[in-house]
Amino acid sequence: MPDKTKLPKISFSTFIMSLHSSALLALGLIEDPVTKQRTKNIAMAKQTIDVIGIIEEKTKGNLTKEENELIQNALQNLRMEYVKETN
Repeated sequence: MPDKTKLPKISFSTFIMSLHSSALLALGLIEDPVTKQRTKNIAMAKQTIDVIGIIEEKTKGNLTKEENELIQNALQNLRMEYVKETN
């Protein structure tokens, strides 16, 4: 039986938001939508944050103003939360 879950159209913004959500999940700040549990995986959170950082670096100069603000805000938010969780 086919999965009838309606997923949002993929764009750069939805991709970054997906990575942002994955990092929040790994930091234990949001619950897993399947298990309804909050679990921490700090190593996974760091890796996801680093991936967003690589994307920021590699796309520099090629983003719209809104996309640039999105990636900057995501990184700032995630880095602050990571520091809170690891100190």
